[in-house]
Amino acid sequence: MFDPRALQRFRRHRGAAIGTAIVIFLIVFAILGPLIAGHDPYISDFENGQNALGRPSGPTAAHWLGVDALFRDQFSRLAHGARLSLLIAFIATALSSAVGALIGMISGYTEGGRLQAVDTALMRFVDIGLSFPYLVLVMAIGAAVGETTVTTLLLVLGLTSWFGTARVIRSKTIQVRSGDFIIASRALGQRTWLILLKHILPNVAGPLIVIATASVAQMIIAESVLSYLQVGLPPPTASWGRMLQEGQRQYTVAPLLVLAPGTFIFLSVLGFNWVGEGLRDALDPKEH
Repeated sequence: MFDPRALQRFRRHRGAAIGTAIVIFLIVFAILGPLIAGHDPYISDFENGQNALGRPSGPTAAHWLGVDALFRDQFSRLAHGARLSLLIAFIATALSSAVGALIGMISGYTEGGRLQAVDTALMRFVDIGLSFPYLVLVMAIGAAVGETTVTTLLLVLGLTSWFGTARVIRSKTIQVRSGDFIIASRALGQRTWLILLKHILPNVAGPLIVIATASVAQMIIAESVLSYLQVGLPPPTASWGRMLQEGQRQYTVAPLLVLAPGTFIFLSVLGFNWVGEGLRDALDPKEH
């Protein structure tokens, strides 16, 4: 179970405080940014987006961060990209965490018992999955899928990233299952799925939350890499990775086209990783 002092330790963690502020900023920006921008991220503004030479303008009163090569508002595309990146990251992380937790609990619960074969088979599959570098695996599957939609992207990211989660949850489950409350539940004839749901899951929730928080950052990187390599969501979708890829052609004359999406990717990864570190230190009593 959670230590009631964990919240206090989390609040005192400087990195966690900064990371939380960054995450809150990103969520607020994703929610309110498109409303504040006042521009459609997919419509070119030839009237206000050109400079005296007929080229895309830099920051102006009409376009706070300037426009891209197709005269589309950069601020609006960043805000819509935040919505897309965070939505994909959260849902894919939830899918990955659910699969990893389920596999890990089943594997750990059956380890060393009559159903040892189940644990062995699941862990061999996990070993195979962990043997592939994650980003390489995601890029290979993304390229094989061809035309990518939000649904396929969620499935690709969510179903290729649960292996590490399963390994950690299995280890934690093996520790928990020897508790008196688990033995008592078995003696009373409680069904296995109820034991997993009511007793095992609450006791592995701490590590699961920490892993999930760090996984959000991993998902943002993966989605950005896929978009940057043009195997993610197709244009004109506003995605940080695709904006980075499109902006690099004009980085010498319009550095904001690269700096803006790159900064948001960096802040997202930094924020969620710091929150994850804070949660890890707060929930792990051995560190205090």
